[in-house]
Amino acid sequence: MSEKTIVVIGGTSGIGFEIAKDVVAHGDRVVLTGRDATKAREVAASIGDSATGIALDISEPEGIAAQLAGIGTVNGLVLAAIERDANTVRDYNIARATRLVTLKLVGYTEVVHTLLDRLDPSPDTGIVLFGGRAKDLPYPGSVTVSTINGGVEGLTVAMALELAPIRVNALHPGIIGDSPFWAGKPVGVLTGYEARTPGGTLATMQDVVDAARFLLDNRGMSGTSIAVDRGWRIT
Repeated sequence: MSEKTIVVIGGTSGIGFEIAKDVVAHGDRVVLTGRDATKAREVAASIGDSATGIALDISEPEGIAAQLAGIGTVNGLVLAAIERDANTVRDYNIARATRLVTLKLVGYTEVVHTLLDRLDPSPDTGIVLFGGRAKDLPYPGSVTVSTINGGVEGLTVAMALELAPIRVNALHPGIIGDSPFWAGKPVGVLTGYEARTPGGTLATMQDVVDAARFLLDNRGMSGTSIAVDRGWRIT
């Protein structure tokens, strides 16, 4: 099989970084992005010669086209860039909400729009958007996050229809126990979540990486949202 080029937006840390490493491990090339150019290049170098790092800030969508101008043919795209946000209706921070809405909905869409002339128009090409389980299971302070992740699901379906035969799907991770965000919590924080997870073990970053790989490769998957939470949603 010929070498593919997969672009991972938000690939300098966390799950995005793990996906970028997985791309190279499967014999393909990865272009990963992060806000800081130096860090993006350093992270790419740590993966190997098949990785390239570039600077990109999708919270400022007007600059996306120029920042992605150097990318050639793309065979797959993972939109994994996220930000953490705590916002409530009673104590609403408009600036934080606007930034997060712009990053995940406008920014994700503008990345696809910018790369559309370079995305191979084939069912072999997959686009994976990252949402999250807060769309179904909100928590105090998640008003913006829950709304946006619901929006990602709608965006996925709309893109899948409009961009066919290119395939578009979404991943909605739950609590990922070994992710940097959750693994750094004080002892005991995850105990309640583990107790509610069938089998008693939280989903892992490798679970999410495997799901992303499946959606990138499987020609039968489009317009679908997958929850990666080891069944936590059913308890």
